Amino acid sequence: MSGAELATPVKDVPELVRPQADSSVAARLAPRIPYLLAAAFFVGYAIISVCRWRRMASMSWDLGIFEQAIRAYAHFQAPIADLKGPGAHILGDHFSPITATLAPLYRLFPSPVTLLLAQAALFAVSLIPVTRAASRLLGPNRGLAIGVAYGLSWGLQRAVEFDFHEIAFAVPLIAFSLEAILFSRWRAALLWALPLVLVKEDLGVTLAAIAAVVGIRAWKQAPRAVPWAIGVAAFGLVAALITFTWLIPAFNTTGDYGYWDKVSGNPNPFAGFDVKLRTLGWLLIPTTGLLALRSPLLIAALPTLGWRFLSQDDHYWGKDWHYSAVLMPIVILALVDAIDRSRRSSRPFLRKYAAQLPAAVAAAALALTTALPLSGVLESGTYKVSEQVKAAEQLLDRIPDGASVEANIGPISRLTSRCQVFWIGGTKDVTPRFIALDANGGRHPDPLGYAKQLHPNASYRMAGSGGGYVLMELQQP
Repeated sequence: MSGAELATPVKDVPELVRPQADSSVAARLAPRIPYLLAAAFFVGYAIISVCRWRRMASMSWDLGIFEQAIRAYAHFQAPIADLKGPGAHILGDHFSPITATLAPLYRLFPSPVTLLLAQAALFAVSLIPVTRAASRLLGPNRGLAIGVAYGLSWGLQRAVEFDFHEIAFAVPLIAFSLEAILFSRWRAALLWALPLVLVKEDLGVTLAAIAAVVGIRAWKQAPRAVPWAIGVAAFGLVAALITFTWLIPAFNTTGDYGYWDKVSGNPNPFAGFDVKLRTLGWLLIPTTGLLALRSPLLIAALPTLGWRFLSQDDHYWGKDWHYSAVLMPIVILALVDAIDRSRRSSRPFLRKYAAQLPAAVAAAALALTTALPLSGVLESGTYKVSEQVKAAEQLLDRIPDGASVEANIGPISRLTSRCQVFWIGGTKDVTPRFIALDANGGRHPDPLGYAKQLHPNASYRMAGSGGGYVLMELQQP
């Protein structure tokens, strides 16, 4: 959209779809709304993620893996993540060197909480371009509604719930890039998207898709920007190819990319069709009322949806985990673009429908949040640490700093900031000094027998138990 178009009077547009009058409270606060929303959602995201960690409710080993890598960066060492295997180089797993930018902060505050707060901040910062673009194009009241809908979007909430992931860096980069596209700032759009190649290996293709959107939008308005868009698209594709076929294998001890079996294609592309269809419905119906389909910005979502739905791994198909976070700024800003386009439509129904959507998607997001993680902000149980958790923490505190520990999910994020931690059953030839297990729910009824299965040539003794956790220590000959 050109500057001239932005300045076009809207006197011929029905009053229903004009931006709200400047006398409204939202209008007076308009310059601050994006930043106030970002601050509010930072607090909400931080509460959910940090309190989950405090309650020892981590859902996977990922927080521990990333902490091991960032801890190594902070001490100017190769990013070894022993949880992926003894001596495993993290860049041989996923290519995410951008996480090294957290190393100075982690050096000052060496804790997994540092990573969780950084992720909360990155997600919250992405509200600024989303809300700012919506406010400028649709008016402050609708901009506020769009910002609320985005902050509460299910994809971001699920990512906050699922510990820490490198895609937290991609979310604001995509948001700032697409905001720039909406205001015809082509160079800024491409520059904001360029670092995506450092976030994760597949995002080079997303960079190419964003560059394609720049080319489409600039084709008539600024033809000189098109060659740059083509060049950036080519760079993104080449970067992705090099990363998949050379960079990751070079850091991987197997000399290969370890996820080909998950992303190389599904022998039955119709497998899980019902799950995939529901995921698409969640992406487009409560979040955009399907109107986002009118915007070319949705092209940027195709690479992520493509590899997820063509994968053989059904974990990628649904709406859980963190996989949809990068799609949220795309679908919401596509909605903003589509509403702005529809305001000038010759069809009265479309104009009225578009005018009501900001409030509708905000209401839908609020309603859905009652079953999503942010609802926990208002629940007292979120802030309580049980006696069981305190007992487990006291048990794990008995492990000395620097010790080698083999653990399952429960103890991992309590130990990776000060110990060498291995995944249970993944130590290969290493015999760790301690084995720490979350044995809740009847898991591992015979801990010492399990330790003998893991390390037949070693002998462990019970070193303690508490809160459903058990700790075993290697007996020296």
